[in-house]
Amino acid sequence: MGFQVEDLGKNMMKLVIESTPEEFEEAVKKAYEKNKNKISIQGFRKGKAPYAMVVKMYGKEMFYEEAANLIIPDAYEAAAKDCGFEIVSRPEIDVTQIGGDKPFIFTATVAKKPEVTLGEYKGLEVAKTEIAATDEEIDAEIKKEQEKNAKEINIEDRAIVEGDTATIDYEGFVDGVAFEGGKGENHPLVIGSHSFIPGFEEGLIGKTLGEECDVEVTFPEEYHAKELAGKAAVFKCKVNKITAKELPEIDDEFASEVSDYDTLAEYRESIAKTICEKKEADAKTERENELVKKAIENATMEIPDAMIESTARQMGEEFAQRLQMQGMNIGQYFQYTGLTSEKYLETLKPQAKNRIETRLVLEAIAKAENIEVSEEETDAEMQKMADQYSMELAKVKELFGEEELTQLKQDLSVQKAINVLVDNAKEA
Repeated sequence: MGFQVEDLGKNMMKLVIESTPEEFEEAVKKAYEKNKNKISIQGFRKGKAPYAMVVKMYGKEMFYEEAANLIIPDAYEAAAKDCGFEIVSRPEIDVTQIGGDKPFIFTATVAKKPEVTLGEYKGLEVAKTEIAATDEEIDAEIKKEQEKNAKEINIEDRAIVEGDTATIDYEGFVDGVAFEGGKGENHPLVIGSHSFIPGFEEGLIGKTLGEECDVEVTFPEEYHAKELAGKAAVFKCKVNKITAKELPEIDDEFASEVSDYDTLAEYRESIAKTICEKKEADAKTERENELVKKAIENATMEIPDAMIESTARQMGEEFAQRLQMQGMNIGQYFQYTGLTSEKYLETLKPQAKNRIETRLVLEAIAKAENIEVSEEETDAEMQKMADQYSMELAKVKELFGEEELTQLKQDLSVQKAINVLVDNAKEA
């Protein structure tokens, strides 16, 4: 078995892979052995007809496709390993010669990993970010905590106001006729939540406990139930219960109850610190992304379409796996979004291209900077994984084969390349 490499340009190449007639004949016989129990010839029990008799009756051609499928995977894998290039796409297989006394020949068209010519990547300018927590942001966080600690109280001595929760019975009518899905009992409705038809919640404001009333509304033109869209309706309602939130006072006592601090001032200071830490983390990520983007813009590379498509498919598979973990399959996602697999693949291609460019440029920087990853650094990263999954470090190491270890080291070198960009950046 041998192969040749044809350069197609634009980082595409064709592997022309050839098996000898003897190798193909052996694959044909294997195909016969695999399928002989399905073959019937008069005078022989099913599956007992000898190879020579089957060939005489039906010809070897009946086994060619199976024989090709037996040869191609291993032959392609061997050629891909020995071709001297890193293949970055799925192969497009085409059989060009099969049968007779001639060699079996097929081609595999693939994308090879592009070379990157780096431009300027040190001394890139990035805007300085001022980190501070405003009073409004601190107040908003305290308000969330106040809402979480609110008490619900029953209201009996006043009418419904916005913000109350009204527990109601209701039934809807269009032209005096009740419609399907328009009835509910003891339904809690937050007034002002806009969770019902426009005008419905406003129609309950001013009503009192036990009061029965008619609320007139008009269904929106774009309402999901077409038979109701745009129609006027009357809901007959009864108010069974009114509740309101009683918010705690925001003072030192409140601060001591919801935090580890004794005073409101200390509590506010701790919130400010948390806000600033988050902003700093966000700003760090934003700075890194901006620097990587500029390094990509300054670099030159030619990314083949096949590589982009292969990466987009991989991203789609990753997304499908995440959906499955959440109890949904990709078919349901397409149904909800109106997408097809082809359209979804197209939406992923810009992200795939960016992912490829980012990785290629950072790998090129790591190479240019002679970045190496020590055993201590790989062990530290594995320890993080061990801690995350409550495993022993030795057990995590057992999961890493040579390929996985190489990938881990590449990932760490890429992160170091980002650090090079950050450490050598200038503030604009």
